[in-house]
Amino acid sequence: MAELAPDTRINLTKASILLVDASAHSLDVTAQILKGFGVSTVHRFSDLKDAVKFLAQRTADLFIIDPSISNGEGYECVRDLRHSGRANASMPVILVCGHVRKADLALARDSGANFVVAKPLAPVVLLQRLLWVAKDTRPFVDCGSYIGPDRRFKFEGPPAGSEGRRAEDLKAPLGDATEPNLSQDEVNAMLKPQRVII
Repeated sequence: MAELAPDTRINLTKASILLVDASAHSLDVTAQILKGFGVSTVHRFSDLKDAVKFLAQRTADLFIIDPSISNGEGYECVRDLRHSGRANASMPVILVCGHVRKADLALARDSGANFVVAKPLAPVVLLQRLLWVAKDTRPFVDCGSYIGPDRRFKFEGPPAGSEGRRAEDLKAPLGDATEPNLSQDEVNAMLKPQRVII
């Protein structure tokens, strides 16, 4: 994990964050961390039904939820939010999990969450994820069964043996080179500034 530079700055004073966790202690700790970052508006819910009502009527800049709330219904809550078509359907979502298994990561990814953070929360880790969310350039994808941020963090083309599913995926295999590669001297000559006589 990359270290935060000492001069890293982010202004969260006008940010509105929706925080959902069944544990009152976790709500208190996370809210205090966010207040320490300068967040002035934290909407806290320990009941998923109340949070869903909030989402139906209002919006926030960020949604932080423990997906294990209400026997794991947090994943479905995120999925429903993404498919709702409301103004807040594309807001960033960070899942905070006490026990993160591979299956949980797959559920988080497929529900449309942006990131997963393991509990106990360390302030520096949460701040890093907030910065990642703020700088995230992945496009928002809507392909019917999945709505959320593009699940690819880097583009390496479609899987081997596949034509790809996205418009920007190359459809035909690249052929062999028809000419020999340029030598380094030829490359340098092309890039070297030349004096032009007019």
